Amino acid sequence: MTKPTIGFIGLGLMGDPMAENLQNRGFALVVFGRKRSAIDTVLARGNATEAQTPRELAERCDIVMLCVTTSEAVESLIYGDDGVLAGIKEGAVVIDFGTSIPASTRKIGADLAAKGAGMIDAPLGRSPTHAKEGLLNIMAAGDQTVFEKVKPVLEEQGENVFYLGGLGAGHTTKLINNFMSMTTACVMSQAFAMADRTGIDRGLLYDIMSAGPSNSPMMGFCKNYAVDGVSDLGFSIHNANKDLGYFLKFAEDLGTRAEIAEGTSNNLSAAVAAGLGDGNVPEIFNYFMTLER
Repeated sequence: MTKPTIGFIGLGLMGDPMAENLQNRGFALVVFGRKRSAIDTVLARGNATEAQTPRELAERCDIVMLCVTTSEAVESLIYGDDGVLAGIKEGAVVIDFGTSIPASTRKIGADLAAKGAGMIDAPLGRSPTHAKEGLLNIMAAGDQTVFEKVKPVLEEQGENVFYLGGLGAGHTTKLINNFMSMTTACVMSQAFAMADRTGIDRGLLYDIMSAGPSNSPMMGFCKNYAVDGVSDLGFSIHNANKDLGYFLKFAEDLGTRAEIAEGTSNNLSAAVAAGLGDGNVPEIFNYFMTLER
């Protein structure tokens, strides 16, 4: 595709800078949303118009991009009254950039295919700053012909665009990735809390652990909060809790059990229940600091 018209739904923390990057690169956007200020921000940048429904957006676009937080939200946009499925054009492609349940993704893909449209699941890595600069990590999956069709646009958005195979593989990989990273965040945050209880300096603990094989960028984010008081990860405990729930559902669908993920999920759920859900993931340190027998 050469400069297709792109519909964008989900102008939040990641979606708005992604839309800005596309606008800066000369793509015409059609946007839909319920947050007036977010819509107005995109329209003010130029080369963008507003649709009144997801159906209208789909009718006007070659590619429909979704950047929303839950599978439930994706399904509502696809199947709801005046939804994307009702308006999708033959040959158009839906790209889901969120973190969704793979089984839901495959169902949506089959329903779009019945109307002659394609789907790619393409969850994201990196930050809103990377999104604005077109430097995201993108984990894309779906029919390879469909992928090749939209690959030039994905490459405008991502520094690294990985093709993972059949539809749902992107969301599967993202769930595994988030299981690993959120578990690391919980482990490291509790390690800092345990050090504090025993009188060991948190900064010194970090110096020792980061000099060995446990070192990782996630450890650095946890250190930034627990030691320096800087919360800079940009991913909320609430979203992490949702993703771990999806990971456990995914494991159940595979007929297995993920016991380590159950522990991580329990920690994240407890932090949300304690009112910490809006904080960034390393702020779960505060929850571990309050634990008693």
